[in-house]
Amino acid sequence: MRLSLVLGVIGNLLLLFAPAFLPPLGLAFLQGHYESAGWFAIALAISAAVGWGLGRLYHGAPLLWRGEALAIVAGTWLVVGVFSSIPYMFYGLGPVDAVFEAISGLTTTGATVLTDFGAYDDAFFLWRAMTQWFGGLGVIALFVVVLPRLGIAGRQLFFAEASISTGEGISPQIRDAARKLWILYIGLTAVLAVLLMLAGFDLYNGIVHALTTMSAGGFSPNGRSIEGFANAHAEWILVVFMVLSGTSFPLQWRFFSGRLTAFFRDGEFVFYLVFMAACAVIISVLLPGGITGGGNLRASAFQVASLTSSTGYASVDYQVEWSYAAKAMLVVVMLVGGCAGSACGGPKVIRYILTLKFLRRELTQVLHPTAVLPLRYQRRKVSDPIIRAVVTLVIIYLAGYGVLGLLLIVVEPDLDFTVGLSASLACFGNIGPAFGDAGPMGSYALFSPLGKVLLTLSMWLGRLEIVTVLALLHPHVWRYTSLGRPRSGRSASGERTER
Repeated sequence: MRLSLVLGVIGNLLLLFAPAFLPPLGLAFLQGHYESAGWFAIALAISAAVGWGLGRLYHGAPLLWRGEALAIVAGTWLVVGVFSSIPYMFYGLGPVDAVFEAISGLTTTGATVLTDFGAYDDAFFLWRAMTQWFGGLGVIALFVVVLPRLGIAGRQLFFAEASISTGEGISPQIRDAARKLWILYIGLTAVLAVLLMLAGFDLYNGIVHALTTMSAGGFSPNGRSIEGFANAHAEWILVVFMVLSGTSFPLQWRFFSGRLTAFFRDGEFVFYLVFMAACAVIISVLLPGGITGGGNLRASAFQVASLTSSTGYASVDYQVEWSYAAKAMLVVVMLVGGCAGSACGGPKVIRYILTLKFLRRELTQVLHPTAVLPLRYQRRKVSDPIIRAVVTLVIIYLAGYGVLGLLLIVVEPDLDFTVGLSASLACFGNIGPAFGDAGPMGSYALFSPLGKVLLTLSMWLGRLEIVTVLALLHPHVWRYTSLGRPRSGRSASGERTER
């Protein structure tokens, strides 16, 4: 692996990201918060300077090796997250808290360490929302559009980051595919902002909540989340767009391009929609007053859409107001997640579908040992290597929830068992709110610095779907590490290079 190439590309991407500080800088200046504007200006200058410095290490390379592509993706998420935390430090957050908040934003987790929302200005909350919006579709998916200008083939980075299989691409040209996805993403965000303003939100809250809804992020400038606005019409609008944020963007592109049956011809989307509808009905029945109780169906539909899509908004304090049975259903919802190719975190519905098909085939094979039972999804045969990869990832995710929860309880001896396990699920799955004091109206401020570091790493791992980072730990990645071309290895396309 060529470290100079990896660091150089990361530096160039950081340099491209630096202008993102301009909108909150401008807002702070317009509102007369000149000190805050200065903080964002300093963050911009530091990011640009470091990005330019690292970028000088890059001298052009038309092809990336797999290990290099994975390192660039993992490193970019981490580096951009750290530099995104600079304004938070100026606002008074400690380094650990600032990085936690920034990584939570960029990974669209939505977990927060804030306790006093009134202590921060509009520019602060706009920046929180923007980090989630950039992270929603994927930082790399954005930069793939401009990577060819650096002489880099963006395909390796796009598929190293995205959970979209090559068969789901909306264009044979990856750059064109990323461009179309971002056009759709921007368009849906704009439509949602307008609809929220028509429903009663002011311009600022309409924009901020549109940014954090389409990204499946869930950061709100209101300490009571969506409950603080008490707007039933806005809640139903958000339900629809949260469902969309957890739906495959390539699938949405096909629908909005005129293939109107695309949604209901996709098995993953149908499962996703039916699952959410069933859970919403079950939870509303479990609430006091049942499904006909005032607002029960709306509240349950909102929370199911929020947690399935990993958005993390709350229209009700379910930690306090809901029964254990209803909260148990929310845990099931959190475990399933949304669709591949969407803004949501977690293992994704398609992987559960394929895992269940695999288990059914294995059980059938026990009864009929000599039978040839190819596994199919939507009339297409799924190869065994893909099945192994899918099942492995689901197992790693489920095991990761438990391991992280136990580690949290070990490093936080006074932590409630429920809070520890739910926090691991909420951060590793990029969902946001947990239960107990870290619930929908609570904060992760209760965790020690070590606990916050552990949760920050888990958010980063979860967003990269674990395998990206685990693959970087393999000895083959580092065996031929150098500042130049590695002596041996495999290219991003799988071809061997000369020793």
